[in-house]
Amino acid sequence: MAETRSRQIVIAGAGIAGLTAALAFAERGFPVKLFEQAKQLEAAGAGLQLSPNATRILRRLGVLDRLLPNAIRPQAVVLKDARSLRELARVPLGEAGEKRWGAPYLVAHRADLQAALMATAADRPDIELVTGARVTGIALDPQSVAAAVEIDGKATSVTGGLLIGADGVWSSLRAGLARTAGFVASRFSGELAWRATVPAESAAGKAFAQIGATDSVTTFLHPGFHMVAYPVSKGRAFNLAAFTKGERIAEGWSGHADPALLSDAMRGTAATLSNLVALAGPWTAFPIHTVEQRRWTTPDGVALIGDAAHAMTPFAAQGAAMGIEDASMLANLVADFPGDPKQGLTVWEDLRRPRVEKVLKRGALNRLAWHARGPVAIARNLVLATRTAERLAADLDWLYGWEERKVVRR
Repeated sequence: MAETRSRQIVIAGAGIAGLTAALAFAERGFPVKLFEQAKQLEAAGAGLQLSPNATRILRRLGVLDRLLPNAIRPQAVVLKDARSLRELARVPLGEAGEKRWGAPYLVAHRADLQAALMATAADRPDIELVTGARVTGIALDPQSVAAAVEIDGKATSVTGGLLIGADGVWSSLRAGLARTAGFVASRFSGELAWRATVPAESAAGKAFAQIGATDSVTTFLHPGFHMVAYPVSKGRAFNLAAFTKGERIAEGWSGHADPALLSDAMRGTAATLSNLVALAGPWTAFPIHTVEQRRWTTPDGVALIGDAAHAMTPFAAQGAAMGIEDASMLANLVADFPGDPKQGLTVWEDLRRPRVEKVLKRGALNRLAWHARGPVAIARNLVLATRTAERLAADLDWLYGWEERKVVRR
């Protein structure tokens, strides 16, 4: 029994990162207890993009085959000027991208990915999922980690070798660590995400088909905002996400914001794009919070992954992918240090930080380029015009072609 407890992995949060971690640890032979605060798992948000660095891991864990029937392989990422609707650049995906990076680029509903992860986890007898359960405290000692858990109002304690916080940008586990170990809270980025999903046969869907690439990811660029659109639900609907500056609204996955913020940001755009935005409403506003975490692990055996560790803006479309990478690499490194799993945490954090920081920089660069105005926008368009499709794809090799490094112990 003591040996089981010492190997048991306790995970707080059954979102994308938490479920991936459960599968990755189970694959390496660890029993897993997964606690989720919600009584029923409901995926927040709408669509998401899964680049090859993420789908490669999902394939290895047996998730991809379950996801593919409900996902779409876009043929390209297309950048368009929001004023003129002129195409500025096209990054090839589809079969060409899969051949280049060794795994597919997919777009899907977040709920479909979570369902595929859940179904795969349900097939693993070494993964126990408990819903309606909230981690309320942590007790640390040199041999194990004890998590205080409240399940349906009743307090209990669960002991394991490691405790993983995968409970998102508003992580309660991180908040608990902040009181004792110097962890920091999330902060509002000053950006709002406006989201809508429209049926392809609706007036809004037909309006998008007139100006966007219905088989691709289309990004409309404008100094005041940008909007990303792509097909979901086997092409029966389009996911639309627009991004503007905004005031802080209530913390949570969605809130109430004045839609005039979106319409004001769109001044000067093509009339057909403005018409699409009007037809697609009502839009739901999401506050974008980020986490600039100084620490992701403790020497006592706690690790934060995904948004709990490093929530980022969505401008590199890598939020879900980074959580998936975190989870897989953490499980492999802990397993690679069987005599000292906490050493595995240290190696994991040392290896992950440069990768995540590079992705953060790419997101900041994208936002700067997509919201450029005046001479900067002209220079951006000239640069994009000189880039071949091959060059644009090659610029993403470091991101989409990433694979886990093998750690050789000496």
